[in-house]
Parts: sequence; C-alpha cells; structure tokens
Amino acid sequence: MTGIILFIIAFILLMLGVPVAFAFGGSAIFAAMLDSNLGLEIFGLLPYRVYGIMQNFTLMAVPLFIFMGFILEKSKIAENMLESIGKLFGRVRGGLAIAIVIVGAILAASTGIVGASVVMMTIISLPVMLRHGYSPRLASGVIAASGTLGQLIPPSIVLIILGAVMNISVGDLFKAALIPGGMIVGLYILYILLIAFLKPQIAPPIKTNEPYSKILKNALKSLIAPFLLIGVVLGSIFAGFATPTESAAVGVVGSIILTLFYRTFSFELIRYASVETIKITSMIFMILIGATAFSLVFNESGAGDIITELFTTHIPNSYTFIAITMALIFVLGFFIDFIEITFIVIPILLPIIEEFGIDPLWFAILIAVNLQTSFLTPPFGFSLFYLKGAAGKLVKTSDIYKGVIPFIIIQLIVLIIILLFPNLIIGG
Repeated sequence: MTGIILFIIAFILLMLGVPVAFAFGGSAIFAAMLDSNLGLEIFGLLPYRVYGIMQNFTLMAVPLFIFMGFILEKSKIAENMLESIGKLFGRVRGGLAIAIVIVGAILAASTGIVGASVVMMTIISLPVMLRHGYSPRLASGVIAASGTLGQLIPPSIVLIILGAVMNISVGDLFKAALIPGGMIVGLYILYILLIAFLKPQIAPPIKTNEPYSKILKNALKSLIAPFLLIGVVLGSIFAGFATPTESAAVGVVGSIILTLFYRTFSFELIRYASVETIKITSMIFMILIGATAFSLVFNESGAGDIITELFTTHIPNSYTFIAITMALIFVLGFFIDFIEITFIVIPILLPIIEEFGIDPLWFAILIAVNLQTSFLTPPFGFSLFYLKGAAGKLVKTSDIYKGVIPFIIIQLIVLIIILLFPNLIIGG
C-alpha cells in the first residue's frame, strides 16, 4: 500500500510543477509519515546511501563530459563542421538532411549534449533547409532526431548513469551501444533517401557554384578536430588504457587545446561552460538524491519484494517481462525525463532481472534505446522544446510533432531488432 501511495503522491507533485528532485524526495517523506512501520526514522539511512553515491568514481565522468560538450558547442568547431558537411552532401536529394544526421552522430560521439546539439543545428540549418524548399516537417524531424543521438552514441550521459545504477562496466556499455547507434543512423539516412526519392519536392538538392574539390577539402578539414577528440576519448576506453572518467578528463583537456588551435579560446568560454556544467550536474545529482530517498522508502516498505514476486509468479517468461517493461518505459517517456526513469524505475526492476537471469548488458542497451525516444515523444519531449525555442516562428509546433513520428518509429524498429537478436549485443 505504501508503494502505491508513494507513486500517487509523486505523480501529483510532478503534475503540480514541483521540481523533480523535490517531488520524489517530498513523496518519500509523506509516504514514510503515513506508514506507521516506517516513520521519519527511516531517513537515518539516507546519508549512508548518499555517501555511497559520492564515492562512485564512474559518476565523476558526468560533469566532465558535460563540460567538454559545452566547450565544443561554443568553440565554432561544430558549427564549421555542420556548414561544410552540408555543402558536401547538398547536391544530392535530401543531402542536407543526410548531412545533419551525420553531423548529429559526430556531435553525439564528441559532446553528447542533446540540448546544445539541437539548438545549434536548428539555428544554423533550419533556415537554410526551409529556404531551399525542404518540408518543415522533414527539416524539424531530422534536426530533433539527430540531436538526440547523443543519448545513445557514446560517450553518453545515459549510458554512464545506467552503468552506475545497474553496476555494469561503462566501457562495455559504450562498446555495445555502437551497434544500435550505428543502426539508427543508417536507418535515418535510408529513410531520408527513400522519402526524397518518393517525394522529391520535400527534400530538393541544393545548387552551388563552388568547386566540389574545395567543398570536399573544407569538409575533411572540419572533421579532423572532432575525429581526433573522438579517437582519444573513445579509443582510450575501448583499448583499456583509461576508465570513462579518466578519458573524460582527457577529453576536457583535448577540447580546450582545440579551442586554442582554432583561436576561439577565452576565459568567458571557460566561465560559460563551467556555469552550465554546474547547473546540469546539480540538477542530475539532486534528482539522484531525491530518487535515493524514494527508493529507500519503497524498498523498506516491502513494495519491492511484492513487485518481484508479482512479476516472477504471474509472468511466464523473461521475454514477456521485457516486453512489459519496454512498453512501460516508452509510455513513461511521454511524461518524464530519462534521468527520473533511470533513477526510479531501473532499481525496482534490477531484482526481477536477476530472478529471470536476463543479461544486464543487453537489458541496459534495450533501456538506452528506449530512453532515447523520450526526447522525441510528445507532449514533453525535450528535443521538441529545444527546437521550437530556437526556431521561433519558422515552424509550427504541429509540424515538429508530426515530423518526429517517422524517426520515433525507426527507433522502435531498432529496439525490436535488438530485442529479437540479443547476440548483436551479447555476442558483440
């Protein structure tokens, strides 16, 4: 009963607009007070759990990767890459949209900051696409979907948090995520080529008088810096030379060196990146503390054991359990953020995963692919808000919502493929 009260109070507080961290923490306090077997004394255990979080070396990578992302966002490196790649593919039908997908994937592998990627690509590319006759739906859908690739393609904040919550090697998660990440990028491009072939008027080629050799040279030149950074950060992890936290620190230094090389370094840049990093990191860890209080009351009330028994007794096999949990996470993604889902829902599922003998790495990748859709699903998909805020009156909200639907379907297709063929992850 306490578990039900806990979720009801949390839902009410969230709907009233209470910040997520305080909604979860507040609901835990209310539920504990209402349960005579718990009381406020239960929170005497909370400092020990919070201290355990503070000792988690993996979570140190979160602010470092966020800082690196903001440095690159303001350094003009990503902007130059987007413009040059856009010209490179612009002569092909749907070429500018394909360029955005490719740049989105590269930004995901070098920054992982969804909001920054979506806003930057909207400001630079959306006016150009609309001016050259692109459909507002296709243009906005491509930008929103490409910006969310940072949720799955490493170094991803989602994967770092999942690794910490599920006690899985983040390096293994990074390696495993390359397969679904590559599949999503490939299917995005395939969809754009197909829709451009069937409806040429919604994604026309862009004519230019600039020599193609010069365009190619500029494109290759713009790719050197991000690929060097990706090679250093991910290469050091995959080769076993560094942990994700150590490679994140190297990435921060590398991104600052690149700003010096491109002459975009300034102390104002460092200040901006530092302040924004503190804001986002504080939000993440406040939610983590609130979620810890929530989980403490939930587990101590015995609700966790009841749910485990319910699933293992009444669900015939692991595939049925996975199908139910994936559907639940997908629906939750319409209303709450990936951070809340990771910190609240996943710990509840962990004992059931162990009971069914499900491979945790495979299950974590399924969750990561599923959580990526939460940035695109109306009404509260954050990428949709970022895009609309940056686009202003250039596109209608209805066009944005309709534009992302094909890309959500693509993500679900990849989720089903990974579900049906676990060896792609476990064997990979």
